[in-house]
Amino acid sequence: MSDLFGNEPFWVILLKSVLIFVVLVVYTLFNIWFERRVVAKMQHRIGPNVHGPFGLLQSLADGVKLALKEDIVVKAADKVVYILAPILATIPAFLAWAVIPFGPEVTIPFTDQKTILQLTDLPVAVLYILAVTSIGIYGIVLAGWASGSIYALLGGLRSSAQMISYEVAMGLSFVSVFMYAGSMSTSEIVSAQTDMWYFVPLFPSFVIYVIAMIGETNRAPFDLPEAEGELVGGFHTEYSSLKFALFFLAEYVNMVTVSALATTLFLGGWRAPFGLSQINDGMLNTGYWPLLWFFGKTLGFIFLFVWLRGTLPRMRYDQFMTFGWKILIPVSLAWIVAVAFIRKLKSEDMLNQDTLIWVAVAAGVLVVLTFLIPEKKEPEPESDDAEFDAFAGGYPVPPITEPPTRSAR
Repeated sequence: MSDLFGNEPFWVILLKSVLIFVVLVVYTLFNIWFERRVVAKMQHRIGPNVHGPFGLLQSLADGVKLALKEDIVVKAADKVVYILAPILATIPAFLAWAVIPFGPEVTIPFTDQKTILQLTDLPVAVLYILAVTSIGIYGIVLAGWASGSIYALLGGLRSSAQMISYEVAMGLSFVSVFMYAGSMSTSEIVSAQTDMWYFVPLFPSFVIYVIAMIGETNRAPFDLPEAEGELVGGFHTEYSSLKFALFFLAEYVNMVTVSALATTLFLGGWRAPFGLSQINDGMLNTGYWPLLWFFGKTLGFIFLFVWLRGTLPRMRYDQFMTFGWKILIPVSLAWIVAVAFIRKLKSEDMLNQDTLIWVAVAAGVLVVLTFLIPEKKEPEPESDDAEFDAFAGGYPVPPITEPPTRSAR
């Protein structure tokens, strides 16, 4: 970590804090517009195109509309918790950006002050992000509980189970990164990816993290806490006006947060893409150029969020939880053991690069073949007289009975 962290003037810290807040709010407005335009292209629609050039001011108009809506507090709500819940969901989304590196050391324009394009750093910065973002779960759970609605309560319970489950897989995907970088500091992890981005040697961890980040942010096809077909609107059913806007803001800021964390841990952070980083002795990795690469990579992940929303149907809740606990977590644990074993063999010169590549190819082929194995079908009941189990498929299903016949007149 740089010696500048913790030794900068207060006005520099304040300036960077304000800029991070402004950038996240503007980025959120852009992402809402971007999502509408991309989904419109997928569905052969026009999308926002009236307010501002290319409809860029549509998100701002929607924000003003939400602010001017009537603010209703439902009669059955616990008013204090009901008001605090959206605040509790939003603030941690911004706090996580305190340790995200945007770029290298630069000089602030019109001054001689040098600073790093990062608010601060910690020896356990990644764990700090996990700890802060997990606080946002309380905002969603308390919103569901305090609303006095059974639909909101069920949405809050679903969200808590979902986010906790996928946080376990997300945390396990970080362990292999820590092994390779030898640090939990975000700036040092970026520095360790000078020669090779970690998504190449740690591709399974990268895939696990991408799946977990979609489940963590309650985005389609994992948006079960907001399933309108079952729960009306989920945990925010009873919210309106600015309180609903805070939940909306928290969701989109969290999307950018997990995208920025994926960029930092697996895609080299603010470093230029392969090939470009060698131009003019690394000129594109100095100054303010890295901001372009950093936000370009995060926008790629935002596109992935939108792409999945526009193409995949919502999963069933029991399938979703089964996938997290019975597939993602065991695979993560097995991969951590494999990475530790490989690192040990390489440190003792018992494994060369060619052998490792062939082993990785063989393992990849084996994984692909496992997907071709047909699922085991449950045996059908021997006779119609067998006892009917209404919960056999995971959901209560009433038995099919013959309709009564009318007697002849």
